[in-house]
Amino acid sequence: MSKSGLELFAHLINELDSSTKTNDKLFTLSNYFSQAPMPDRVWVIALFSGRRPRRIVSSTTLQIWCAAQTALPDWLLAECYHTVGDLAETIALLLPGNTHSTDTHNLSYYIEALQKLEKESEETKRLFVITQWQQLHKDALFTFNKLITGGFRIGISQKMMVNALATSVQLDPSIIALRISGKWDPATTSFEALLSNDPQEKDFSKPYPFYLAHALEEAPQNLGAIEEWQAEWKWDGIRGQLIKRNGEIYVWSRGEELMTDKFPEYASLKNKLPDGIVLDGEIIPAKNGQPLPFALLQTRIGRKNISKKQLEEVPIAFFAYDLLEWQDQDIRDWPLEKRVDILSTIVDNANLPHQLLLSKPISANSWEELTSIRNDSRSMFAEGLMLKRRNSIYQVGRKTGDWWKWKIDPLTIDAVMIYAQKGHGRRSNLYTDYTFAVKDGDKLVSFTKAYSGLTDKEFLQVDDFVKKNAVEKFGPVRTVKPELVFEIAFEGIAASNRHKSGVALRFPRILRWRKDKTVDDINTIADLKKLLALYGK
Repeated sequence: MSKSGLELFAHLINELDSSTKTNDKLFTLSNYFSQAPMPDRVWVIALFSGRRPRRIVSSTTLQIWCAAQTALPDWLLAECYHTVGDLAETIALLLPGNTHSTDTHNLSYYIEALQKLEKESEETKRLFVITQWQQLHKDALFTFNKLITGGFRIGISQKMMVNALATSVQLDPSIIALRISGKWDPATTSFEALLSNDPQEKDFSKPYPFYLAHALEEAPQNLGAIEEWQAEWKWDGIRGQLIKRNGEIYVWSRGEELMTDKFPEYASLKNKLPDGIVLDGEIIPAKNGQPLPFALLQTRIGRKNISKKQLEEVPIAFFAYDLLEWQDQDIRDWPLEKRVDILSTIVDNANLPHQLLLSKPISANSWEELTSIRNDSRSMFAEGLMLKRRNSIYQVGRKTGDWWKWKIDPLTIDAVMIYAQKGHGRRSNLYTDYTFAVKDGDKLVSFTKAYSGLTDKEFLQVDDFVKKNAVEKFGPVRTVKPELVFEIAFEGIAASNRHKSGVALRFPRILRWRKDKTVDDINTIADLKKLLALYGK
């Protein structure tokens, strides 16, 4: 018997999740797009590119409904959840499922049904969810639960999805990448309309796929003559595209979130920029043309309404460093130097130095001189330098050769682990999420969490230590003996009233396990405050 649309999608998820090879994932995805129902294909593109439907049921409510169906006590359900690490998977494992399911509905049916329930009563939602739990086949339960809870973390890049689609539609991959970007609604957009040779309507807000750089892990001298390269500051902000088309301004983040309303400062550009342009750059808090710490930007991210006080205290500017469209023409295949020359003229003519600035190329006569400039990155609130070949075109996705990010070394601090919690997904049975502390006199003060940076072997060793040395239990968290010392790396530090230590770190991760040190050797709260004075706000 042929699989239903939901079962096909469930099979896709299982295959992608169990594979670690890029070619295998590409084949699986291509095979799905060749046989799935047309509406389902559109939703898969949407789901894998971050366009998830809004969540209609909270995690707590789902746990209550599951407990009622399974007759499990709350504490046992909580333990199961903490062990598995994923609520959708936990519920799928606990419910029996229907081994004789005759479900024939497509993926799109369930997504649209859940959307229609958004404004319904909780009882109506409960009846629908319980009915599906009782009727769906065991293999489809997990996928259905994921549609409710959201988030398919299966390692699918946009490049992989584009290449898979290219096997079933007669379009160039670069055109496919552009079509699936931007603001489109999978509920009202057909697969044919999205990927046809001749789209009927033009989306004036649509951004271009971003070009991403690889980290430079060798000496810059190996890149050749410095004259062939353009250096820029690698700003610490939100990568974005600023679009002026059809008399309107649109601002997109690299994560393809339309952020125009979040930054009202950019409204003044509407009457100052020419039509038919797309700028690539960085959204950064800045005053008088000078960037401010990223931590200030975080105070505005996620707010629906921006107060006058916030606009005054944390003004936002757009630091432009590339031009992708000019006079309604896609110029991504023009040399970088030519694009930047035109961009410079556009910024100068706009004459809005508080809202729009040119991220000017850095002048250096040698790699040694540029290395010295790079060492001052933190004073500019930058993460290092970008190196771009002067004649490079603007490509799609992460490519090797023409663009490199040359970041400065991270800040580091030695700390001791004091709390541990089990991870998620493949790490759900291991203690891999840790809280670290520094010394404050005779006391230990927690200051950050980290869950990456160790090898699989090291995670197993730490997990064994936690299980043998747990002192107290607070739900899923275990207090452990303060014995394991780690070097914590981070990109930035800022003052914070929300943390006991008084500081918050940017991108903390474990650099290495310091088996050569004891708790007596770790850094102090005073050391953190010194770093804050040097590099913080």
